[in-house]
Amino acid sequence: MKTIALLLAFLTGSVLFAQSETNDSLKTGTIHVTIPNVSSDRGEVLLALYQKENFLSHAPKFHAMSKIENGVADATFENVPEGTYAIVLYHDKNGNKQMDFDTNGMPLEDYGGSGNAMSYGPPNWEDCKFDFHQKKLEMEIRL
Repeated sequence: MKTIALLLAFLTGSVLFAQSETNDSLKTGTIHVTIPNVSSDRGEVLLALYQKENFLSHAPKFHAMSKIENGVADATFENVPEGTYAIVLYHDKNGNKQMDFDTNGMPLEDYGGSGNAMSYGPPNWEDCKFDFHQKKLEMEIRL
């Protein structure tokens, strides 16, 4: 349980960092993420876009935040260089910009990752990774 709490804690701090600058010599594009069926319109959904070397760290490649309207949130990552990435997100129900946990270490807020693998632990790179080599990618991630 402590491992789950520790890894998810990395995610919660990740949204506090600014988006990284991109190298203009690389091809870049846009990744648009839709999050359907959010449990309530309270709070917001926080997202982090990672590369393998910084997965679940406090320094994602990009981050985004989305308001929730009628149970749906959506966010866009712009100027993303081609490469392999993973997105991890959570529903920050109380707007405190951190994942909240029960005393036993279980998360109190819904979370998910690209690839939509359902697990009882934190998201992992292999389940979440995807290749981005186009101008625009539309993606749906469930909580």
